[in-house]
Amino acid sequence: MLSSSATIIPVLTLLFSATLWGVLWYPLRLLELNGLHGLWSTLILYGAAMLVCLPMLWKHRIEVNHLHHYLILALASGWCNIAFILAVIDGNVVRVLLLFYLSPLWTVIFGTLILNESLSREAKLTLVLAMTGAVIMLWNPDIGFPWPQYASDWLAISSGVAFALSNVMVRKVQGVSIWTKAAVAWIGVITIAVLLLTVTAQPVPQADGKALVAAFGLGAIGIVAMTLAVLYGVTHMPAHRSAVILLFEIVAGAASAQLLTDEVVQVVEWIGGVLIISAALFSARSHVKDLC
Repeated sequence: MLSSSATIIPVLTLLFSATLWGVLWYPLRLLELNGLHGLWSTLILYGAAMLVCLPMLWKHRIEVNHLHHYLILALASGWCNIAFILAVIDGNVVRVLLLFYLSPLWTVIFGTLILNESLSREAKLTLVLAMTGAVIMLWNPDIGFPWPQYASDWLAISSGVAFALSNVMVRKVQGVSIWTKAAVAWIGVITIAVLLLTVTAQPVPQADGKALVAAFGLGAIGIVAMTLAVLYGVTHMPAHRSAVILLFEIVAGAASAQLLTDEVVQVVEWIGGVLIISAALFSARSHVKDLC
């Protein structure tokens, strides 16, 4: 029988990580206001994380094999983080989080295409719930077709797609340490950020020293802690439980947005969001049945 500490520690690490991800938008917006724009702050955050963890990452470098799997994982993790950061900087926090958690829909699709998983009745219900929630949230009477209305919508949805793909790829590359997984994710973020900065020719930001130090500190402490916490929790807990606990990110985001902004979430967005969250919970529940 597992000890109580072996059970509670993964739960606490996931709650810790979900809370930090839910409130990350606030320091990111402060950095933006102080001249450090989204892609540049992302590059500094994850560059700092790589730098402070370099000794451990180098120690575990021999674990990497099946490079094409890791390449997909790096690209998916990289875009997931970059798109999420850009979305919460410019978009409505709660709306972004709810659209991000369409990820169960994409997980079902990727699981079918990549892992050759059969589409069960539960998986089909997950698809229906998530798609219904998305249609309700994205419906615009003036446009008619339920299409993302803002750039932040596209970023949030694509971040959820990348999140789902990265989760599926993690299942393809088992048996490596959380340091290796963290390194792959961070390398993906840094690489994509550099490519986007080069393609868009964004000038070097004229941020003051305090903003740069704050960004470095957020990366060296916050990003490292958030990444290792979620990887530890997911590694030491059944996937169905971790998926439910990570939904606390929406609670943290909604509470912080309510306290710190004047953003308003419309009733139809809440209705769509409830269906999306229900899809995530139902996906987790069906995972339990599969394991029984």
